[in-house]
Formats: sequence, structure tokens, C-alpha cells
Amino acid sequence: MIKIIDTSIIELDVNGEKRKVTANPSDTLLYTLRNELNLTGAKPGCENGDCGACTVIVDGWPIKSCLALTVEMIGHKITTIEGLKNAPIQKAFVEKWGFQCGFCTSGFLMVCHSLAAQHIDADDYITEQWLQSNLCRCTSYQEIKEAVDSIITGKI
Repeated sequence: MIKIIDTSIIELDVNGEKRKVTANPSDTLLYTLRNELNLTGAKPGCENGDCGACTVIVDGWPIKSCLALTVEMIGHKITTIEGLKNAPIQKAFVEKWGFQCGFCTSGFLMVCHSLAAQHIDADDYITEQWLQSNLCRCTSYQEIKEAVDSIITGKI
């Protein structure tokens, strides 16, 4: 016998707004952001947690939205790339050429934004550890590291 699970209407705090969504218990946050809320900045890359293209910030910390269930996000503050709106890290990425094709950029921006907020005195080791959570096939990561370093050191 197959049991059909009904969808639920839940409320999420996304980019500072309370948003109601319809979600199945198995829906990932990535799916809900893109298909229910039309927030397409988080990208469906590998969809198994390896690439980081789907990274968003939850309660100040970066997570891979392809691995998080939507229902787990009730009561948490979710920030997507659409919610950054002129954050210093965005300017730093432009000035330091921290992007190439752009597919991974939103995920890297989210990780770097959170890194700068969580570790205001991050050294090279911490920065490199954080940057390992995301993959880029187009750049050497040096430009991305320079962008986040410029924020941490206050040079932008």
C-alpha cells in the first residue's frame, strides 16, 4: 500500500520577508526557492552537496540548499543572493575579477559574505578552508580569495 503524503503550507523567512510556500516533506530548499519563490540565484549544479552553486545563508551560516529540506527551515532566517543587495562582497568580486562564467558566483558570494561576517580576522588558512566548500571550473580561486581578503582587511 502506498501512502500519499499531503503538501503543507509553511512560512519561511526569506531575505527578511515572511513567505508562505507549499511544500512536500521531501522538497529541498533549493527546489522551493527556485520553483515556489522564483528565486533562481541558487543554482542546481550537482544537487548532491559537492559543488556549492546552491549555497544560501541560514542564520548567518552558509548551507547547501540542495541538501536541506524546506521543512527544516521553519523558524530560520534564509538569505539568498537576491537578498544581499549591494553587499561589499559583490563590489569586491567585481573589482578583483572574482567571477568568470558566473554559474558558481552566487554560491561563492554567499560563502564569502558569511566568512567575512563570521571571521572578521580570518587568516589565509581559514579563508582557504571556507573556499573549499565551493567549486569553480573557470578560475584559479586566487581572484575570489583576493575579493574576500579585501573585505576582511577593509581595503574595499
